[in-house]
Amino acid sequence: MDTKAVFTTLYSVCEENVAFFSGGPKGPQGDAARRLVEALTLIQDHARSLEPVISGFTAIYHHFDFDQIPANGYRSLVKVVRCCLLHIIHKGRYIASNRRSIFFRAAHNAGEMEAYCSALCQLRALLYLAQRLLHDNSHGNLFFQEESGLSQSFVREYASMHKGCFYGRCLGFQFTPAIRPFLQTIAIGLVSFGENYKKHQSGIGVAASSFFTSGKYAIDPELRGSEFERITQNLDVHFWKSFWNITETELLSSLASMTSTQVRVNRALSVPPVPFDLPLVSDPNLSVTVAPPVAHSGPGPVQMRLISHELREGQDSEELLAISRSEGLSLGLKTKRSPRSPCLLVHFHGGGFVAQTSKSHEPYLRSWSQDLAVPILSVDYSLAPEAPFPRALEECFYAYCWALKNCHLLGWTGERVCLAGDSAGGNLCVTVSMRAASHGMRIPDGIVAAYPATLLTAYASPSRLLTLMDPLLPLSVLSRCLSAYAGTEPQAEKRVEKVSTLSMVRRDTALLLRDFKQGASNWFHSLPQVNSCASGSQSVALPADNSEMSCSREFPEGFEPLRSEQLAEMRMQSSPIVRNPYMSPLLAPDSMLRGLPPVHIACALDPMLDDSVMFAKRLRNIDQPVTLRVVEDLPHGFLSLSQLSRETREAANVCVERIREVFTQQGPPLTTQKHRKLERTGQGRPKNEKEEWKMVRCVGDDRGTRE
Repeated sequence: MDTKAVFTTLYSVCEENVAFFSGGPKGPQGDAARRLVEALTLIQDHARSLEPVISGFTAIYHHFDFDQIPANGYRSLVKVVRCCLLHIIHKGRYIASNRRSIFFRAAHNAGEMEAYCSALCQLRALLYLAQRLLHDNSHGNLFFQEESGLSQSFVREYASMHKGCFYGRCLGFQFTPAIRPFLQTIAIGLVSFGENYKKHQSGIGVAASSFFTSGKYAIDPELRGSEFERITQNLDVHFWKSFWNITETELLSSLASMTSTQVRVNRALSVPPVPFDLPLVSDPNLSVTVAPPVAHSGPGPVQMRLISHELREGQDSEELLAISRSEGLSLGLKTKRSPRSPCLLVHFHGGGFVAQTSKSHEPYLRSWSQDLAVPILSVDYSLAPEAPFPRALEECFYAYCWALKNCHLLGWTGERVCLAGDSAGGNLCVTVSMRAASHGMRIPDGIVAAYPATLLTAYASPSRLLTLMDPLLPLSVLSRCLSAYAGTEPQAEKRVEKVSTLSMVRRDTALLLRDFKQGASNWFHSLPQVNSCASGSQSVALPADNSEMSCSREFPEGFEPLRSEQLAEMRMQSSPIVRNPYMSPLLAPDSMLRGLPPVHIACALDPMLDDSVMFAKRLRNIDQPVTLRVVEDLPHGFLSLSQLSRETREAANVCVERIREVFTQQGPPLTTQKHRKLERTGQGRPKNEKEEWKMVRCVGDDRGTRE
């Protein structure tokens, strides 16, 4: 179904239902019918304004692609709007088929349509902002490269625009259906965790209380949406550190370990901060000294984790045991040792530079170790805001150099090495390689970066407009993480009184019982309100001090997006450090980028998509080997979701195949190869619109070569 057919079908479905429900009965059913008519009528109004805008973008967005790979932020925005329209069509057809049934819940369906009507209104606002981006940007550039002007306008609009509609009934509508239940679980967990945050001093106390108070958010999607918006707009980076690190708790990590691929070696290492020498590539008789990390906190050990599916020579040596922490014990040490592997994967985890460790990423790393038959060294670098830039870069660089120096301890011959990382880890893969090149030492044989952050400034781009609705990367959260890494976010929370473990357990237990009683009461009181609760987003009132927002010049006359009742706390502090090439490699000069090895990028329907597209263009423009693979209909962070569905497993396998190519490529990998045809899978036309909005595709593959 093409774009024109989508709009034609939408108008037809809406008009048919409006005709049926107009002049309905009095009472509750009549009120629900009235709400349905109003929502469907407003949807048609939004669609009529959107249709020419969508057609305009469709005519030009291919100019922003990288090597004919259909991916950029303008395409993403059009895709999300199209997906929203298809959901409305699907829901409208359901209503048309069931509206005469005695089991038809008119109020529930009215709430659904109101929610998608609100989402469509906000998407319309995003497309108007994208139109201005298109007008103001230079040809082919996806970023508005100033933090004032348009970028500042977007931050101001984000702070006031209503977002709760995207986190209630419409949560994750733009992604593949297979992961929407997981996203809903995350959202419920987040708002429950936020409700109990700071009531407990132990993470397990917060998690336990959250479990008992989460029912009301599962039942009432509007309540969940409004709370999600409140939390993402106003809680500081320390809250996000606490929430994202739930997977680090012993209980959850043990459960993940039991369901993951079993490995022979899983050692937590603590490498002492000792300087050492490595040979120069240009003259192996000369060497360069690698100093230990010192930024902000002085010399300190670097934490790493060695994962290997097989026990290999050197991995049980006394020298390695001497730097092993008791937390990570090897399994099966009495089994036969395999020969050292010719390849090593060095991994840097994601987490916005502020959260998580190798333990959070263990499930897919264990699988990779088996699939690739190589040892993996994952670096647990220090996290912001306690350890801002460049501490993480220094530790990752030191770990990479240490691996080159001590290959005999890792079960590796030293022949080929690949760097891999996701999000913040992808950034560190690139910057570590840049630093290795600047020192004249060996660079890795390749980089595999999943949805990397290559530009840590507040520059606006069309894909970054998606932060208004992304459940995993809201702009307010993203900005706090980047500010923490830049060192402009407060380092410490308000100090709390230290208590003994026993008193902590007693207090958490008392609060847990109180929250259980309160949560159960709220849950039961919310039951009779579920079907009668309207969206509420259609009548959002502007705060008294928001008069300037209500007359924004960003939108056509007669249109205004829905506004939040409370402004987001957006502190987009501009610091020169975010333009440092080792922090934002997209801004690095050509001379620094020419020292990189082949770069393979995997990305998704992600606010950071434009980071990847523009970085690939930069590399191609200077004849650096680069590939870009786009996995559609999956969110940022799909590697951590790889065990949830077939689609996320296939996406993770894209990264595995790229790593395998780095290990098997002979000679100058990609510089002398001719372009191959773009690889596309699952690109057949859907049989109907229901299949279309569920369809998941992996598209766009290029070997990144010089013609």
